[in-house]
Amino acid sequence: MVKHLTRELVAEHACIVEAPKPAQHVDRSFELPKGLYVATVGLYLGFLAVMAAGLKTPGLIIPMVIFTLFIVAGFGLPAMWTHIAPEHGDRNMSWARLKRQGIVTHTGRVAAGDAAVQVLILPVLIFGWGITTVTIAALV
Repeated sequence: MVKHLTRELVAEHACIVEAPKPAQHVDRSFELPKGLYVATVGLYLGFLAVMAAGLKTPGLIIPMVIFTLFIVAGFGLPAMWTHIAPEHGDRNMSWARLKRQGIVTHTGRVAAGDAAVQVLILPVLIFGWGITTVTIAALV
């Protein structure tokens, strides 16, 4: 049922051929316009700024700094990754091109406004949550 194949037995029957190397094309553009990413980072950092300004507690200084570093690293590292080798000609899609063509998602083509809503809905809700939380804390 099971036969032990030695290295020598495999070597005498094997035909080793070096595979051709395909041309490398690496797309590291993340496709969407940079403005959407900048808005996302701005809203997340805005949430932290609202929370830090509204809840002035010395115990929150270190967590706010850590959260800020996580957000900067979470968006900064991929931004740096887009500029490393191998060189590629792809750049982020311009806003005009996004408005003209839309973007293809798993569920089909999406218009520019719908794509912006999909990208920014969570950051806007989190920012609004921060404003609501600070407002409630100020009234109590």
